[in-house]
Amino acid sequence: MKLNGSEIIAECLLEQGVDTVFGYPGGAVLNIYDALYKYSDRITHILSAHEQGAAHAADGYARTTGKCGVVIATSGPGATNLVTGIATAYMDSVPMVAITGNVTNDLLARDSFQEVDICGISLPITKHNFIVKDVKDLANVIRKAFRIAMSGRKGPVLIDIPKDVTGAVYDYEPAKPEPVSNPVLSEKADFEDAARLIAEAKRPMIYMGGGVVSADAEKELLEFAEKIDCPVATSVMGLGGFPSSHRLFMGTIGMHGGYETGKATDNCDLIITIGARFSDRVAGDREKFGKDAKIIQLDIDRAEINKNVKIDSYLLGDLKDTLKMLIDHVSRKDNNEWTSQVAEWGKKGAVTETPRSDDYAHPYHIIEAVRALTKDSDIIVTDVGQHQMWVSQKYRFEEPRTWCTSGGLGTMGYGLGAAVGSAVAHPDRRVVLFTGDGSFHMNLNELVTVCSYDLPIKVIVLNNTVLGMVRQWQKLFYGRRFSQTDPHRKTDFARLADAFGVKGMRIHNDDDAEDVLKEAFADNKPVVIDCRISPDENVLPMIPPGKTVDEMITEME
Repeated sequence: MKLNGSEIIAECLLEQGVDTVFGYPGGAVLNIYDALYKYSDRITHILSAHEQGAAHAADGYARTTGKCGVVIATSGPGATNLVTGIATAYMDSVPMVAITGNVTNDLLARDSFQEVDICGISLPITKHNFIVKDVKDLANVIRKAFRIAMSGRKGPVLIDIPKDVTGAVYDYEPAKPEPVSNPVLSEKADFEDAARLIAEAKRPMIYMGGGVVSADAEKELLEFAEKIDCPVATSVMGLGGFPSSHRLFMGTIGMHGGYETGKATDNCDLIITIGARFSDRVAGDREKFGKDAKIIQLDIDRAEINKNVKIDSYLLGDLKDTLKMLIDHVSRKDNNEWTSQVAEWGKKGAVTETPRSDDYAHPYHIIEAVRALTKDSDIIVTDVGQHQMWVSQKYRFEEPRTWCTSGGLGTMGYGLGAAVGSAVAHPDRRVVLFTGDGSFHMNLNELVTVCSYDLPIKVIVLNNTVLGMVRQWQKLFYGRRFSQTDPHRKTDFARLADAFGVKGMRIHNDDDAEDVLKEAFADNKPVVIDCRISPDENVLPMIPPGKTVDEMITEME
């Protein structure tokens, strides 16, 4: 049938099972938005306040559903405003298709109004990108983009489309999406080698990451860990991939991980790494990481093998299938002496909390009070900073895709957009955003979106009036020279929320917390809660950058 390019885009989105897109209109995408008007009964468009918020919303939608997120922006500044969101998705292997408009073909490379080479700009932060200069190529490029985004190690793909292409007419032929196939590439001998190392190990540990959640392999991981009786540590990105209440769960690993995970890493004789990449926040001193251990790595991306840490054995392919095959190759084990030792380290390494104060609420108290009001299936989103680490330490995650945070890029301002995407994707589940005043100031304009679509997001602002994490580093490593981290801004977040049309509330100290939170959670409406916490609260424990657990900081002088 004859359709214009914009209608072809809409039809291809429907082919891929897309029913929701995020974006912001502009001149170069007017044809696309005209098509979205015609297809509004089948494709829901969520209008953001800023393109960066739309990109983060598509990211949050993808993380919490496992589907590919879609974001649309116009040319020039509209496209460049997506860059931080695309980079965030790229660093955390989140599937996304970004569709940008551009000036017409005849105006390309002429420094035209709102023209920018978004393909060149986004090349290092996408799995692939395309510029479609002929409408006859459009449908196949869109289909290919979705396949690339969802295949192998997932990630963002960008399609740049000149305006004349979106208006040109061409024959559209429907097609079914090609199935995504991620075969296991390792041989039987590789599995036998890994099984031998596991059988020989007396003190094994599992270090899992976000790849487990991405592959929907949480059930296989649980079965594997139980079969070999092996303690499990997780990266921040892996939270939810293994139930926090399980006897084998140690907690997070790395810079702000628990004492037991650090001691286990130093004393184990085998590390089984599943869907994780040995980032610098986990393997601070790569030469000493797991110094007495052999390492097995399971990953879908060959480029991660031996990239950061030397590996003794590896299994390559889709984690869900790889774990199933590995389970068949290993024998049941009992590591009671080792698991008991890990549990003892957990008791010994408990961090002494700062005294409670009548002047402030304690972040742990707020987080634990929120957890008491939420279900295991509710979705927790964070921005980046101290609050992010406190939540990763204290909130108990039991199910996958209930944790949404920027891990690799560490994007302040990520949270509210991601919460919007999560809430749109899951209208039947509560979405809670933990943020800090520094992060919230960056993209609080998305309260417009929250209010416009009446999204019942509960925003918890852990407000210490300082840039807490950077200030903590200045305290520890820069002689307490607090350069530009003590702004003490006067923003009244509760009144600000009211101005946006969202209910604003306050928590002044721990005595307020339960009553205020119960009231906030009592109805299905958006709320912003300004929680006053001390500027001197710190994230502990902390392993200094490039150091080991032996140099862990557990209290501040």
